[in-house]
Amino acid sequence: MTTVSIASNVREILEGIGEDPNREGLLATPLRVEKAMKFLTGGYSANLDEIVNDALFTVDYDEMVIVKDIEFFSLCEHHMLPFFGKAHVAYIPSGRVIGLSKIPRIVDVFARRLQVQERMTQQIAETLMEILQPKGVAVACEAQHFCMMMRGVEKQHSGTVTSSMQGVFRTQKETRDEFLSLIRGR
Repeated sequence: MTTVSIASNVREILEGIGEDPNREGLLATPLRVEKAMKFLTGGYSANLDEIVNDALFTVDYDEMVIVKDIEFFSLCEHHMLPFFGKAHVAYIPSGRVIGLSKIPRIVDVFARRLQVQERMTQQIAETLMEILQPKGVAVACEAQHFCMMMRGVEKQHSGTVTSSMQGVFRTQKETRDEFLSLIRGR
């Protein structure tokens, strides 16, 4: 397997846009971009089992658990431009709960990949359904996309909201409405 050097490709990109990669301000840019890209796409190498790390607990609790306003940063897979926002994650336990800090870490696993917001929202929900086997999971993500803000339609104040409702959040309107009401209350 050949290792692709992100830095050498960034150097070519700099030349391709008419810049001089040997200019003082750009000398370290290829290595900085490589380091940044590896961080921003760290979700590909993340191990969900290690992240959850046995932080599952048997609890006699069957009401909604919500972690809201989880900040995330991602890169759209179409232009590799950032999109960022907040995720709101809820589940109704069925005998097991997860350590609260694990939920934002799960969000980061999927945000730190080349993504579309719709898929990321669904992956978070499906992962929690698989790990916890709860009565249901709800995920809503609100984001702003630089591919819409900086190029294309150039609309700086538009936002995108996606949701994934699993289990009772899909089948019971009252449960879904409770979730939506609770995440709206700031």
